Amino acid sequence: MAEITAQMVKALRDRTGAGMMDCKKALSETQGDVAQAEILLRKWGLAAAAKKATRETRQGIIGSYIHAGAQLGVLIEVNCESDFVARTPDFQELVHDLCMQVAAADPQFIRREDVTPEVLEREREIARERARAEGKPEKIIDRIVEGRLEKFFEEVCLLEQPFIKDNSMTVDQLIKSKIAKLGENITVARFARFKVGDSSGPPAPAGKS
Repeated sequence: MAEITAQMVKALRDRTGAGMMDCKKALSETQGDVAQAEILLRKWGLAAAAKKATRETRQGIIGSYIHAGAQLGVLIEVNCESDFVARTPDFQELVHDLCMQVAAADPQFIRREDVTPEVLEREREIARERARAEGKPEKIIDRIVEGRLEKFFEEVCLLEQPFIKDNSMTVDQLIKSKIAKLGENITVARFARFKVGDSSGPPAPAGKS
């Protein structure tokens, strides 16, 4: 397999406008073939979505889900550009899927940028102490810590979680595939997950995906 270099990732990003991590993943899956990686990004809808990412999203709907037994519930606000798209079955299916994702995977934040400095530093220190306890050489601990933080982001950030219905894609990739199909920017504004007996923290912070 060809080595995926920073220059290759940058070249693909320049050609498609997709995010760096998405470009790297596409290159990995195509063994470093930039042309095939671009095709893969287009299949994922990421190239098209990137071009719409700056558009304002002032319409949308609030979705809800109550799990059987009424012990677990989710509210989520998902925005788009027009009321027309908000009323389409595709958009409403996406909102329902995002409700199910929050219910099943219990994310704490929408994206990694929402993780508070206090939480991030705590996780960084936990990862560092764990690496030392495992006897890892000091010179590679920082690299190990960053790798474990990536795993942490996948666990706690909605957009970075594997999609529960198809774990070959992330929630972010799911949303971007809908952006490509519907032709409008789509963002997650906020969500809240309620579980009977659990009052450990506030709802996730508002923001744009």
